[in-house]
Amino acid sequence: MRLNPVSNVTPDMTPGHAHANTSGALPPPSCSIDESYKYVFLPVCYSLTFVFSLTLNSVVLLRSCRRHGSGCCGASGRRWNTSLIYMVNLATTDLMYGLSLPFLVASYVLRDSWVFGDFMCRLVRFLFYFNLYCSIFFLTCISVHRYLGICHPMRTITLESKRVVKGICALVWVVVFILTCPIFRFAQTGYDGEGYMNCWDDAIDREFADYVPYGMVLHLLGFFLPFVIIAWCYSHVVRTIFRTLRSPPSSIVGGEDGQGGDGSIKTIVTITLLFALCFLPFHVTRTLFLLLRRGQIGGCNAMKAVSICYKVTRPLASCNAWLNALLYFLTGDKGAPCCWPGEPTVRRDRQNVKRELHLENESKSSRIIF
Repeated sequence: MRLNPVSNVTPDMTPGHAHANTSGALPPPSCSIDESYKYVFLPVCYSLTFVFSLTLNSVVLLRSCRRHGSGCCGASGRRWNTSLIYMVNLATTDLMYGLSLPFLVASYVLRDSWVFGDFMCRLVRFLFYFNLYCSIFFLTCISVHRYLGICHPMRTITLESKRVVKGICALVWVVVFILTCPIFRFAQTGYDGEGYMNCWDDAIDREFADYVPYGMVLHLLGFFLPFVIIAWCYSHVVRTIFRTLRSPPSSIVGGEDGQGGDGSIKTIVTITLLFALCFLPFHVTRTLFLLLRRGQIGGCNAMKAVSICYKVTRPLASCNAWLNALLYFLTGDKGAPCCWPGEPTVRRDRQNVKRELHLENESKSSRIIF
């Protein structure tokens, strides 16, 4: 049985290429899964993701440097604000994620043969997941920032400090590094039964039992918990906007028809759905595979179904590396940043005046849309 190293966790059990399993943790040798399609499908998807991520995120970073603050890219402009700091960190990690993909593309083109050495195997695997979860964590920070700014504007004064936001961003990098550094131990090269040098992403057979608990914790803390936080924050933001839209006309600032709030709600829903579409199927199928492979449950048909679903959903997770930047360009020049809803529909009490000023400052200094 030859494990599929580049696809991470799915064994490559193509007919005529299976050999004895030494760990007992994998599906039985009689379970034959033809995954030859991945040698075309995944390289094409990852190549497109690499091109889009490199291009779009580079432009986002250059525009941010040139338009905001002095000393960055040698240009002077408007001062950096908290949302822009989050955006630049998100674009940076998405760019780094894209830069890790060419090595995987090459390995797929070579039909799972790894020619870059053991250290690069561990480094590429680490960078793949490190930047993936950094992106998720920064999107989570942005959603919490939006929630506090819209729903509790009077309580976010200290959080508006750029020093605090920079500290939060630094903490994200450190926490995700700690969360993903065990990949350096589990990812390694090794020869399969046919003499090919492979780069295993999860673990070799004899260490797979040790990897499963770590994989479960990684999925729980790296995605499922942030996903719940994002959904909770944005649901409360939408509820706040609806409440504002139902306010009497005399207490509304700016627009009279609430179109700005309606548009913000649509944008929030779009972003939440895109986040779920990109990351939820990937983590569900990966979790199912770890359980199936470790527990030898579900049988061969279940393994085949999970294997196919995993191959299809894996590129979806990569797409988020350029979708964030694409949304920036689609709405960034319209003057209405995403997830800062309700600017024209805020009530004139003390708390909502603070919210209005908060939104206005963000809108003027940053066109962040996620």
